[in-house]
Amino acid sequence: MRLKLLASLLLVAATSTAALAADKRYDVGATDTEIKLGQTMPYSGPASGYGVNGKVEAAYWRMINAKGGINGRKVTLLSMDDGYSPPKTLEQTRKLVEQDEVLAIVGSLGTPTNSAIQKYLRGKKVPHIFITSGASKWNDPKDFPWTSPFYPPYEEEAKIYGKYIAKEMPAAKIAVIYQNDDFGKDYLKGFKEGLGDKASAIIKEASYEVSDPTIDSQIVNLKASGADTLLTVASPKFAAQSIRKVHALGWTPAHFVVSVGASIGGVLEPAGLEASTGLISAFTSKIVGDPAWDNDPGVKEFLAFMKEWYPDGNPIDGSVQVGYAVAQMTEVLLRNCGDDLTRENLVKQATSLSNVSLPLFLPGVTVTTTSTDYSAYHIFKMAKFDGKAWKFFGENISTTKK
Repeated sequence: MRLKLLASLLLVAATSTAALAADKRYDVGATDTEIKLGQTMPYSGPASGYGVNGKVEAAYWRMINAKGGINGRKVTLLSMDDGYSPPKTLEQTRKLVEQDEVLAIVGSLGTPTNSAIQKYLRGKKVPHIFITSGASKWNDPKDFPWTSPFYPPYEEEAKIYGKYIAKEMPAAKIAVIYQNDDFGKDYLKGFKEGLGDKASAIIKEASYEVSDPTIDSQIVNLKASGADTLLTVASPKFAAQSIRKVHALGWTPAHFVVSVGASIGGVLEPAGLEASTGLISAFTSKIVGDPAWDNDPGVKEFLAFMKEWYPDGNPIDGSVQVGYAVAQMTEVLLRNCGDDLTRENLVKQATSLSNVSLPLFLPGVTVTTTSTDYSAYHIFKMAKFDGKAWKFFGENISTTKK
């Protein structure tokens, strides 16, 4: 009798173990104990200011792992330097996929750099998700179902500036400085769409390459055009140069700067707070460092994290905040995947998010994605810099509403 009972118990245990194992589904890069993710970052090169994105993400995963990981699994983030060079990005990404065997590429930064790996990752059917770039090309579920963005769309943000100027400044004479790549051209396209019939008010455009040492000469030429309104479409290094040069020339246009180049710590302080006074931009997140948010629970949580896990980082650097948000959204994604850690499910979960709000988002801002629309953000709020902080004005603006 005892032998029969023991045999029965062993059979039940074996059946239960098999059932539990059957409930777990893994692709390369995931096991019972680890989830391996990869990304590239410009830790060197012309866009090295963005490198803090990767550093804060690494710090976030150290915190998560110290607290037990994701459903008991340690998260390993392999973050490689690509120098903001597309060929290097492809080289490093191939290594991450073929040698390091990561489950997914998550949070890689840059428009030209991600462009260099998009087709490769599609061919390998490797998730290429939560890209830190707002280029419109990432929202292409039909041709690139394995690629999804996270950063607010450049075109949508730019439409807000165009609509605002067309309505509030109908007599404006506009100049634009933009980065000569998909990043800059998306902003320029959206800006003109927002201006509508007022697009002819753009009297001068100038572009720059990321390899240029400065954009001083372009700013001089734009001032000479007689423009009284300026839109600066630039990454942090060049946004700071634009702000500083405009001020040095004694030029006082209504100066709009895109959110990519609006960080107080990463752009405005290097450019000079006096020179930055009066700038106008649009945001989706709270402004860390503004006393108005000092008692906000999400900001307090972020500052506590920075103090403990990334003390060398600058909490008022917008790039740090972006990296923090990418890591938090990735945590949401991985927890949603549960024990189905396959590449297919990872993409499915990343493109079926519903009204997700993160601690640093402005009130009313949420992320929603669908199988036919991968774009995560559709709500912005405008703000003006008063020399110390960004001050929000007006209501939340939805880019999906006419």
